Amino acid sequence: MKHCVLAGFHAVGARLRLDPDSIQTVYIDPTRRDKRMREMREKLIAAGLRVMNADARRLDGLSPEVPHQGIVALAEERTSELDFADLLDQITDDTLLLILDGVTDPRNFGACLRTADAAGVQAVIVPRDRSARMTPAAAKAAAGAAETVPVVAVTNLASAIVELKEAGVLVVGTAGETERSIYDFDQVRAFAWVLGAEGEGLRQLTRRRCDALAAIPMAGTVESLNVSVATGVCLFESLRQRIAAGRTPHGLAKVDRI
Repeated sequence: MKHCVLAGFHAVGARLRLDPDSIQTVYIDPTRRDKRMREMREKLIAAGLRVMNADARRLDGLSPEVPHQGIVALAEERTSELDFADLLDQITDDTLLLILDGVTDPRNFGACLRTADAAGVQAVIVPRDRSARMTPAAAKAAAGAAETVPVVAVTNLASAIVELKEAGVLVVGTAGETERSIYDFDQVRAFAWVLGAEGEGLRQLTRRRCDALAAIPMAGTVESLNVSVATGVCLFESLRQRIAAGRTPHGLAKVDRI
């Protein structure tokens, strides 16, 4: 069984809610005595988990690349993975997919997973060799979504897009230079958004395999958005259309408490 490091309140709290038995040990900073830490410690102890004090140096050593906020957990690695062939068998008229082409920054990857979970995405598809993996930074940004949203890694992303289209999915990529807007498409059907990394955007072959390209309208002076922000804009337009049509993944949408 592989193990992972969960750093920060979001990552540890999400695992505590979803699978407390998978948590082995939690290390906390004894000098942090604020309400948030007290409440978290009480929940951990109530769950019967091993909670140990650790100074800042040890916490930094356990999580050298991710701000830990005074709490780090060692846990079994849990990722929700799905085979692409199985995904094709599960496609329905309600399917909503997110395809990430070359998103290699772990924090952006984790944030995209978090947004995908919130929007009711069925699965996130990534290339096997050009994508971030579930590092502690990605897990922190995902805030538990890495364990609830299946990630499908494919060898050839362009071929996978073709197979999705043959299965009845409308595949739309994002590109700033196109005249069509993200609001110009009927997304109350089997639908997939394709987003690329900042700077490079979608690869040319990926673009050619999409059914169409769409742009996010920009009213200010910036030329592009962070990929995780763009993902939220696109996916929540899909969710908006589905709510308006009376078709949401889990019944009525809930208002997020920020």
